[in-house]
Amino acid sequence: MATYTLNAAHLYGDLMNTYGDIGNILAMGYYAKAVDAEIKTELISLDDPFDPDKYDFVLFGGGQDYEQTIVSKDLQTKKAALTSYIENDGPFLAICGGFQMLGHYYIGAQGEKIPGIGALDHYTLSQDHNRFIGNITIKNAETGQTYYGFENHNGTTFLGKGERPLGTVEQGNGNNGQDKSEGVIYKNTFGSYFHGPILARNEALAKRILKLALQRKYPDADFSALDQLTEDLTKNVTIKP
Repeated sequence: MATYTLNAAHLYGDLMNTYGDIGNILAMGYYAKAVDAEIKTELISLDDPFDPDKYDFVLFGGGQDYEQTIVSKDLQTKKAALTSYIENDGPFLAICGGFQMLGHYYIGAQGEKIPGIGALDHYTLSQDHNRFIGNITIKNAETGQTYYGFENHNGTTFLGKGERPLGTVEQGNGNNGQDKSEGVIYKNTFGSYFHGPILARNEALAKRILKLALQRKYPDADFSALDQLTEDLTKNVTIKP
């Protein structure tokens, strides 16, 4: 048995996993082995309660408008619990549709307004006859790290109070194609439009989120081995920005 255990909730993983977003948890689990830790994952879907005190990491992936409409209704029943988790510094990764639905609302391709939970202060509009598709490169202002990914979204997201971008766009479009922002950071919540999945392609970010989760649960333990870990899941893959 591993010395450390993290309990992860995969929100609506049966509905919001269009681009294999479960790969983000698999990537974290891969790096967790370096500090003798394991990640146990539980699917939280329609009609399932969310206990903010039970989980050490939450993943909320992306989906299509149809799935988002279904999820939006159920998500309101989890609003208070998810907001509590976020406000208490729970590590959270939200991708694409999941990122959008943590905000106030998302305007679908047909003009319908799909409510989010307003846990974060952003909102998402829709583009007319256009999508942001292609490789994207961003730089995180706090760490200087460069992250690579692939974006494919119709929505244009605008950040609000207390939010800062995950990175500044160097290539690609990002949140809205206007202000050079991509993704979001609020407390220990990270959001992004990156598919790939983002943590499989970006070792530094995977270790950053993993370390946040481990230190939050085990504040007296030493996880410095993660800082020395240089193995990369993509070391045999050539990534062209």
